[in-house]
Amino acid sequence: MPPKCSRKERRSNFYSRCSIDTNKSNACYILLTQTTLPAPMFSRNDFSVWGFLKKCIGMELSKITMPIVFNEPLSFLQRITEYMEHTYLIHKACTLSDSIERMQLVAAFAVSAVASQWDRTGKPFNPLLGETFELTRDEEGYHMISEQVSHHPPISAFYSESLNQDFSFHGSIYPKLKLWGKSVEAEPKGTMTLELSKHREAYTWTNPMCCVHNVILGKLWIEQYGTVEIVNHSTGDKCVLNFKPCGMFGKELHRVEGHIQDKSKKKHQVIYGKWTECVYSIEPKVYEVNKKAEKKSGGDSKKHKQEQSTGGDDADEMPDVQETVTMIPGSTLLWRVAPRPPHSTQMYNFTNFAMTLNELEPGMIGVIAPTDCRLRPDIRAMENGDIDTASQEKERLEEKQRVARRERAKDEEEWSTRWFQQGNNRYTGAADWIYKGGYFDRRYSDLPDIY
Repeated sequence: MPPKCSRKERRSNFYSRCSIDTNKSNACYILLTQTTLPAPMFSRNDFSVWGFLKKCIGMELSKITMPIVFNEPLSFLQRITEYMEHTYLIHKACTLSDSIERMQLVAAFAVSAVASQWDRTGKPFNPLLGETFELTRDEEGYHMISEQVSHHPPISAFYSESLNQDFSFHGSIYPKLKLWGKSVEAEPKGTMTLELSKHREAYTWTNPMCCVHNVILGKLWIEQYGTVEIVNHSTGDKCVLNFKPCGMFGKELHRVEGHIQDKSKKKHQVIYGKWTECVYSIEPKVYEVNKKAEKKSGGDSKKHKQEQSTGGDDADEMPDVQETVTMIPGSTLLWRVAPRPPHSTQMYNFTNFAMTLNELEPGMIGVIAPTDCRLRPDIRAMENGDIDTASQEKERLEEKQRVARRERAKDEEEWSTRWFQQGNNRYTGAADWIYKGGYFDRRYSDLPDIY
């Protein structure tokens, strides 16, 4: 167990002082070294999940008020920010002159964006309408702003850019959650767009499906699956990534495999690895030779099947995790996941990056927007281990949101977003939410009172 200490001691032990210049309109701050949360996560053992979920089968869970026992102490807006944990891949792509090499790193970034979801079985808090979250990382060279732009359906829009204007990364996400028997399936509808200014390139893709198994009985486990197609709209290059479903005996658990092709459909590189571990690239011919050799030397599939657990009727048994990714000679390592901090399993399986997202330093008050997630009392109470207060505050905020919606309906008033506006993605033509700019000018007098 992590040692208990006061909040003041935690700041002294784990934090460098926030860097805030209040004389500048683009005041910013950095969170650097927090390695634990104020309190460990609570036990869910005494809660009857089935008693609640049996009435939700086949329904879209975003329209259902979920008990706080399902949550982790972060808003979905903060969860989106975790896409930026491996921003160094984008910075490196900006320095490369070859478009295929750039695509390799963009593909690695797309895979790395979902890596933090491994073993993250807690549900982030649904953002309130008008809720925001900002993050500035000077050491990583970017800042980011996100806003909850719609409540029904729930849509979160985000925009990040490098501090020297090398790139921008933006999009809007409409997560659709459904319960299917023993599992919850999440479809992250929405387009990711990455623009590299120096190369005048734009890449778009959508995230894979995510499934949480054994929400009713057994050990929770997560898999990602589906095809992710990354398109370079400037060159016509394309990367097709297949996030493989675990399969009957778990052989493909966590695996990612795909290829990069140019506009004439000539394959240039094969991408392979695991979204929980690492990603490599290799020449297609070398990869195919290795695969053929692997098949010839493979063990007896029947024996393999007999040795595997088939699971029971009560739970979807998580397959034993297969050996880590074996590097094929001649491969290039594109990305490797960072190790998680000590006590992560007692801290909602947070990464080092996630540990820092909800910390609120005194100097931030009056600098961040009053709608920032860090100011949400229910999330704050849960992070501090006060579940009763967190539940009460969650109910209060949800009721306050319902009252505000009824008042607007009575006055025939439409909700007006502050930082984003509806539009179309300029590259795909799909519906999207476009950043209007101005957040970092720090003019927050007209923001709604949502907390």
